[in-house]
Amino acid sequence: MNNIDFAALTRLFSPTVYRELAQSGTSALFSRLTKRSGLLGQRNRPTTVGQTFDTAFKMLQNTGYRDDYVYRSALVRRILLGRHSLRTATLIQEMRVETSKADAVVLNGTSTAYEIKSDRDSLGRLGSQLDSYRKVFASVCVVTSELHLDQVQNIAPEDVGIQLLTRRQHLHTVRRPTNAPERLTPTAILESLRADEAAAILRNLGIEVPDVPNTRLRTTLQDLFSSLEPATLHREMVATLRTTRSQAHLAEYVDSIPSSLKAIALTVELKENARARFAEALHTPTESALAWS
Repeated sequence: MNNIDFAALTRLFSPTVYRELAQSGTSALFSRLTKRSGLLGQRNRPTTVGQTFDTAFKMLQNTGYRDDYVYRSALVRRILLGRHSLRTATLIQEMRVETSKADAVVLNGTSTAYEIKSDRDSLGRLGSQLDSYRKVFASVCVVTSELHLDQVQNIAPEDVGIQLLTRRQHLHTVRRPTNAPERLTPTAILESLRADEAAAILRNLGIEVPDVPNTRLRTTLQDLFSSLEPATLHREMVATLRTTRSQAHLAEYVDSIPSSLKAIALTVELKENARARFAEALHTPTESALAWS
């Protein structure tokens, strides 16, 4: 791995590169990063843009260089698409919960929040992050590496699951999470929802939302949510979010692109024509892509 620039490899999977390729079918940043990365000096030089992404991703998967994107990809491939599908489950990334953001939330028959602690991450905020997630999601799980495993086991409450990303890129269950919707805090759930989602949940529970000015809406919703039974609210939250944030329309597109790119495809929303343009750009010969400016 001599002469490989891992920072450049990481940036290849950035939203900027993805959007540029989707918007115009070319990306000057992709060209610059590929030249800088050192990929072109490798024995098995990639011949297309798609192969360039795959080769870069394989290098990032090496223990010690695995960044947040590698862990997100493992969650998408092993859990969302491995155990479920985009037609039976919904993935929400970077969902705000109090002062934190859950790295990934999977909604199927229940809700599971995943907090990623990669090889490069600090564990300084893990305790407070888990405390917040346990107020909003029925199951909570930390996905980490051998580097952090002992510390994570000491920090995480007993009902929080732990998944280890192995050197072979498998997710090994160290501790299973407890599914406990009765533990949730209704007002904390409200803070993580859009106003229209909160109103839909109340209507589904047979509760009328008063017609009040927007300046008073949140206070009104908070009063109504505070009286809800946690497990019942959780059930309606899952059902509502699976509708409002469904990614079922992306299933065919995600199936059609390389494994290395599925996580970014589920992170950045694109219109249908942009998705088609991105998929076509992956077939561009690497030599041609190097001339993009």
